[in-house]
Amino acid sequence: MPIKSFRGLIANGTTDTVSLHTNDGSMGYRIVKLQIISEDVVDDNTEHVVKVYSTPQTTETTKMDFSDQTLLGVAVTTSLNNMYAGQEIIIFDNMTFNQDIYITHVDGNGAKSCNYYLELEQVKLDLNENTVATLKDIRNIARKTPT
Repeated sequence: MPIKSFRGLIANGTTDTVSLHTNDGSMGYRIVKLQIISEDVVDDNTEHVVKVYSTPQTTETTKMDFSDQTLLGVAVTTSLNNMYAGQEIIIFDNMTFNQDIYITHVDGNGAKSCNYYLELEQVKLDLNENTVATLKDIRNIARKTPT
């Protein structure tokens, strides 16, 4: 299946929306690649945390919770005293979605922006898969909505 790619510069403490929804929901997606790099690669200290969710988030945070079924992937990169300290990328590639996704970013050591690059594999969904993916998104949104 074809690959769709998205890229952007996301400010600290913000969320980007990747518009994927369609009228019939027959096209699904899976994340196949997630990469990040600081806006200023020679900055002294950065700690970027970029997360991809299947539902809108009310806050951006550096905390990780892999039991959150709406979390699709995460990328973390650190730089200390102009030395690249490391990068970790985890993608939950068994998760198929057919609605918009949401990318959050926090610089844990300041207020720098971060570049992201995302590749999604398109997957044709049959009626049952379409229904399951849509209902899962609706259920997850309802779970996160304060009562």
